[in-house]
Amino acid sequence: MSITLTEKAASHVTGYIARRGKGIGLRLGVRTTGCSGMAYKLEFADQANPDDLEFESHGVKVLVDPKSLPYIDGTELDYAREGLNEGFKFRNPNVKDECGCGESFNV
Repeated sequence: MSITLTEKAASHVTGYIARRGKGIGLRLGVRTTGCSGMAYKLEFADQANPDDLEFESHGVKVLVDPKSLPYIDGTELDYAREGLNEGFKFRNPNVKDECGCGESFNV
């Protein structure tokens, strides 16, 4: 079981936490929503919850709640700039279908 970040994603997270002045890493999870059933939750974490599972990738700590892990296990998080748009990209091997806008998925 693992969650990984590309070097670009790790660099972006590290830089953001430094500018923010606090934080221990990134919290990744899923929530039920959208037209395909699930959507990613991504936020900067200031502390770990007692039940969090911890992964480390390129020096960045990634925290995942146990209920989300089966849906995102093996996911690689990238950070990309495409034209004027930039943001995180999820490469999740568990995804069976995504909605047209790319905001939600099902497994």
